[in-house]
Amino acid sequence: MDNSPNDYHISLFKPTTESARFNKNLIMWLASIWFVAIFGFQIALRVFQKPTPEPSYVTFENVWDNVKSGNASTLELQQFGHATLSVLGKIAIDPGERAVLDNAISWTVLELFDESMQASLVAKIVEFEEIKAGITNISDETYVKAKQDLSSKLSGKLGLSKLDVRSTILPLELVSANIGALSDETVSSLPSTMEKYLVHNQSFLTDFTLLGFPFHYFYTAVFLLILFVGLCWLYCVRTDLRNRKLGIED
Repeated sequence: MDNSPNDYHISLFKPTTESARFNKNLIMWLASIWFVAIFGFQIALRVFQKPTPEPSYVTFENVWDNVKSGNASTLELQQFGHATLSVLGKIAIDPGERAVLDNAISWTVLELFDESMQASLVAKIVEFEEIKAGITNISDETYVKAKQDLSSKLSGKLGLSKLDVRSTILPLELVSANIGALSDETVSSLPSTMEKYLVHNQSFLTDFTLLGFPFHYFYTAVFLLILFVGLCWLYCVRTDLRNRKLGIED
């Protein structure tokens, strides 16, 4: 039986020829560059980041103590409502946290009305809730009219212009249940909810722009793609040069 080794058995991790060793080293170097480019940037983001609040969060912190103690002025209630709506305008909100925010904005709106008008306001909110629950199409004329009427009635009280997107969001977030008071859950969890959605980790890596894009977006979406293609091209060029030096032809 022929016990000669199989010349066609090749292992990247156990190269047996000079060409194979060169190929292994080249792959390891290029893979290391790719690894550092990806994970090094993520580490840099972690190292340099710092919590940065949105203006709405600063406003919330300034008025929250007076709001929860019941001593807030009309202006402070409006500012509190604006901050709450700034969170409610975000795309993804946890359902439990949305319930807390809805209670906060509903109570705020009620507080901005005189006691003589509060019962009428609650009736309007209940009416809109019933219409909203019964529609199958948001283009329904009754629904659209009720929403616009409620928005017009409340936007002025909150100091919102008709062009402010928060005035459009407002009717959708009002709930009649427990509208007369901030619930215990709202008082206890609202600060952490506001912080979660209005405080973001930022650094010069996220604030700097390049070619009109935030640098971190440009780096991950454009530069890393170009780098990958460049590393593949470099591998092919170096391999071809090495093969020619060793007299290897395809």
